[in-house]
Amino acid sequence: MKREIPLMIVFVTGLFMAVQFFVPHSKSEFVYEFVMEWTIIIGIFALALGIWSIVRVSANKIKRRAENWQYAIIILAGLISMPIFALTGGLESYMWRHFFNYIIMPLHATMFSLLAFFIASAAFRAFRAHSLLASVLLFSAIIIMLRFNPFLGFLGEPIGDLAAWILNVPNMAAKRAIIIGIGLGMVGTALKVILGIERTYMGSD
Repeated sequence: MKREIPLMIVFVTGLFMAVQFFVPHSKSEFVYEFVMEWTIIIGIFALALGIWSIVRVSANKIKRRAENWQYAIIILAGLISMPIFALTGGLESYMWRHFFNYIIMPLHATMFSLLAFFIASAAFRAFRAHSLLASVLLFSAIIIMLRFNPFLGFLGEPIGDLAAWILNVPNMAAKRAIIIGIGLGMVGTALKVILGIERTYMGSD
């Protein structure tokens, strides 16, 4: 019963949510709203579980003196100090603002700077005209980037029209194909979870 009960809950809940969409009745919508409110409660428990998990993993890392265990101390210090600063002085307290402005914000800027570098590196590799499709991609990228150039003169209007056509026709078709593929993948994954074929959320099997 340890495994059958969670599978049964998932099956009943998933089946109800799928059927409810096709039943436009006030009682059906009330139950739907009631269930959706429960997702907020479950999310709060998931947050608490995540905090407990990071505390446990970091504490074990410090205890075993694992590789880079010093970073675990910084994680725990930040995890404990930020709520204390917010609860004692509010979000405008001196310490909370300084930790946020001079530690968290620079870390975010560093992460997104690295992300921009990797995107530029990937774009450089993708835009190399070593084949017909790569040449088309390179030409499209140049047109898209040139459309906001204020120094094109009389070429500005035709390049703008060509860029709009690229965005609205081939680009939109590719986006819709990707969205349809994602939707089909989500439906397939949901069916596997509802029917009990996909059980990795239970930890094993």
